[in-house]
Amino acid sequence: LTPDTTLGSNEKVSMTPVEQSIKTKLVEALSPLHLEIRNESHMHNVPANSETHFKVIVVSDKFAEPSYKMSIKRHRLINNILKEEIATDGPVHALSIVAKTSKQWSASPLIPSSPSCRGGDGSLPSK
Repeated sequence: LTPDTTLGSNEKVSMTPVEQSIKTKLVEALSPLHLEIRNESHMHNVPANSETHFKVIVVSDKFAEPSYKMSIKRHRLINNILKEEIATDGPVHALSIVAKTSKQWSASPLIPSSPSCRGGDGSLPSK
């Protein structure tokens, strides 16, 4: 497993190529106050060390702008920023997005864990 990546942390975190690409693009586009990139591939039926399933937690003042008040607009913005990664032939199969303003983050900084994979249609046995 690769450690979570948190912007602003003093500890050095090794990043995989897809994580680094995601981080670079989100930092450049959104200047986040807080950024976590979680590789959740291990929770899915993929080979070890895969980079296919990610959760990004982004806190940015950009989301306080009127045009990004709605959550769907924030998700579309992030999807557009990461369009190469999430393209049909891109490396990312699934992207979970949590996008908050600094005010929202201050009020509720806890992010629930993602559920384990159920094999898409739920046909795979539980781990």
